Amino acid sequence: MQHANLHTEHALRDPELTALLARQRKAFRLQPKSDAKYRIARLQALENALLRHQDILAKAISDDFGHRSADEFKLAELLYTLQGIKYCIKHIPTWMKPEKRHVPMLQAPGKAHVHYQPLGVVGIVVPWNYPIYLSVGPLMYAIAAGNRAMIKMSSYTPRLALAFKAMLAEVFFEDEVAVVTGQGAVSEAFSELPFDLMIFTGSTRVGRTVMQAASRNLTPVILELGGKSPVVVHPTFPLEHLVERLAFGKCWNAGQTCIAPDHLYLSRGRLDEFVQRFSAQVAQMYPTMLNNADYTAIINPKQLARIHGYLDDAVAKGATLIEINPAREDFSGSGKMPVTLVTGVTADMEIMQNEIFGPVLPIIEFAQVEEALTQINDGERPLALYYLDYDMTRAQHVIDTTHSGGVTVNDVMQHAGVDDLPFGGVGHSGMGRYHGREGFISLSNSKSVLVKSRLSGLKFILPPFNKKSHELIKKHFLSAK
Repeated sequence: MQHANLHTEHALRDPELTALLARQRKAFRLQPKSDAKYRIARLQALENALLRHQDILAKAISDDFGHRSADEFKLAELLYTLQGIKYCIKHIPTWMKPEKRHVPMLQAPGKAHVHYQPLGVVGIVVPWNYPIYLSVGPLMYAIAAGNRAMIKMSSYTPRLALAFKAMLAEVFFEDEVAVVTGQGAVSEAFSELPFDLMIFTGSTRVGRTVMQAASRNLTPVILELGGKSPVVVHPTFPLEHLVERLAFGKCWNAGQTCIAPDHLYLSRGRLDEFVQRFSAQVAQMYPTMLNNADYTAIINPKQLARIHGYLDDAVAKGATLIEINPAREDFSGSGKMPVTLVTGVTADMEIMQNEIFGPVLPIIEFAQVEEALTQINDGERPLALYYLDYDMTRAQHVIDTTHSGGVTVNDVMQHAGVDDLPFGGVGHSGMGRYHGREGFISLSNSKSVLVKSRLSGLKFILPPFNKKSHELIKKHFLSAK
């Protein structure tokens, strides 16, 4: 009854969304299970559409950002997305097979299996920073598991959303895969729909709201919420190896990445050398920034003002800013900002309390690595942790004694691109996993099936409880060892 009342409420609030969900549900009931061949064909069609539309998508997202590097977009979003589709296509037949499980003596004779059944309709809420990778990523696993999907695109990327919607319309009927655009009330109504599963990627603050809305329908959620992913560098790690990897992670998409290295723990006495080497590395990658097609802008004035607000707060509380601006350009009114290092950082600064999501790197100096690990463990659990040390015994200690959604040792961000690894957060950085076999399982109903044979052992346990079989059961299963 409560479910029906909620459905009526949603119909009044957004009849188009409710009708769209109803069409997908009806289509799913008519085709509740698809074979591997069908699912693979749908993914191949999606793959081909992405290849055909790559330049249209690149231009659309660049227009939304004010400027986003087309090459960066194709490498960061399309390349990894296409790699993920190929991975799913390869593994779908194996994933779909029922998995044999052991039948204990008390339930014998019989056969036990886990059957992976589609859930139904999956709702996918997409952020603005990687709208193709973070829409098609969940979508490919939804399709691999035999589901239908409704995708809510970010209002920050309206041009990309329309281009993406047009692309998918060439491949899927709307009762298979549908794209929803809009903002405000549309976003709220979408998260309140009674999906069979919802996947949300975005901030922890909005994630709480989405989870609260989903709970009214008992809709399970996968939340990928980002977080302040730290970088810890052992005193013996060569700085010339560090700066290339760290500059890549911090400058990629101008730092607007959920698993971007957020802040750096560096041993005392290495700061000056690090600043010199890091600045040289950034200058080598981006000798100019303002009119450089390779350097991406901040998505909009609101986000740019937020980052500058963090920097103003840090300076007011005693921090020092080191701008890396090789060509000494004036960024005023451009939507871009120089890569900025922040030293003299303290815990009370906003830059250390909020996810930065920009080309800004706070640096915290330590005497012993354990100081850094203690600070990390005292805070909220991050989406990713990066430890740089060629001694694997010490690296294993860090892996074992810290909690994060994922870890990359001796690099940054790379674990997310390994399709065979599950991806997701822990604690405040999220819950649930997709990517890899775990992604297929997360988007499936793992149905337990026990098939009993013609023979039955039930007579041995039926009352009255004074048979010889009861004595044997008590002796072998209920006696203390």
